[in-house]
Amino acid sequence: MRNTTGFKVFRGVTLTLLGLFTLIPLYAMVSSSLKPLADVQGTFTWWPTNLTIQPFIDMWSTVPLARYFVNSLIICTCATVASVILAIIAAFAVSRFRFRGRGVFTTTVLSTQMFPGILFLLPLFIIFVNINSATGIQLVGSYFGLILTYLTFSLPFSVWMLVGYFDSIPKELDEAAMVDGCGPLGALWRVVLPAARPGVIAVAIYSFMTAWGEVLFASVMTTDENRTLAVGLRQYSTYQNVYWNQIMAASLVVSVPVVIGFLLVQRHFVAGMTAGAVK
Repeated sequence: MRNTTGFKVFRGVTLTLLGLFTLIPLYAMVSSSLKPLADVQGTFTWWPTNLTIQPFIDMWSTVPLARYFVNSLIICTCATVASVILAIIAAFAVSRFRFRGRGVFTTTVLSTQMFPGILFLLPLFIIFVNINSATGIQLVGSYFGLILTYLTFSLPFSVWMLVGYFDSIPKELDEAAMVDGCGPLGALWRVVLPAARPGVIAVAIYSFMTAWGEVLFASVMTTDENRTLAVGLRQYSTYQNVYWNQIMAASLVVSVPVVIGFLLVQRHFVAGMTAGAVK
């Protein structure tokens, strides 16, 4: 496409509108978090007059946000680590070995992404309750239950993405490592994984972000002791009042870990997503 003047103008206008579409809600969130509650409850004003950081102080006492933060960090980190390890092993087997049912396995893994997650809420809840009745292992209201739930969401796509990335790595590297005395796992650890680092980082970010912002399953599978941040934010709304300024402040704090992590590894994330998508 020729880079004409009309195309430059169209591109500039389109990018400006997209930027405003993204930045205006963010500005509304930041400005609301710096206003007293009385200013937020009335008509929205674009230019705050009474700036205060009190909502960022009060949000920790209104709701046990620190406990929810720790719960989310534990659950999301464990789910991410488990998803990455299992996805690496499964994707390496699919990419490097030929076995009966390989095509059925990859098709089944990918087809699970076609269904909305809400369809699995009731079946998973019933399965967890039956496991508790049969074995005494408590999954509903436990860290392990929610970690297992998030693992079922992130693992299929993680496997599919890593298969595409591993396929882009020449198999001759594995063969050279095996000639030097490595087994399949040794070749995976010493040769394939260093070359596949962008893909692994992309999978880790995807798994963490999927678990960090999930609300539906966390609201059903958790109790007061292991409630996550995404669910805990609802407690700023009570029968008597809605603390909009504290909700906005807490939402900004909740988004900080994901934003910082994404910015630090953005280059690897884009490379991993691109390589997996091309294959």
